[in-house]
Amino acid sequence: MTKPKTVDDYINSAPEHAREKLNEIRALLKSIAPNANEELKWGQPVFIENRILFSYAAFKKHLRFMPTGPSLEPFEEELSQFTRGKDTVQFEYDKPLPVELIRKIATYRYKDVVENDAKWMY
Repeated sequence: MTKPKTVDDYINSAPEHAREKLNEIRALLKSIAPNANEELKWGQPVFIENRILFSYAAFKKHLRFMPTGPSLEPFEEELSQFTRGKDTVQFEYDKPLPVELIRKIATYRYKDVVENDAKWMY
């Protein structure tokens, strides 16, 4: 299997059950940061506009969204039902993506970068 070179390659090489969610989160993030470039970093899709805004990745049983820990903090209560890492949140494939929650988090992160020059990792 060849290593993906583009975001399209990454999504197309993902397991079939993950592709729908990958395309859904990609479109959602693109609507929030329409001028951001899409690239692969660490083998995962990222949105970059002056710095990395957010990333996402497919795993065997879940989709991982990484907007950074400080961008997740204001949404702790709403995120309590999801598995979390320091800078990440996981969404299971067999459940609908929480589109409005992802939109709020991504918008918060985008504004924090644009208005406050927020860093990628702290």
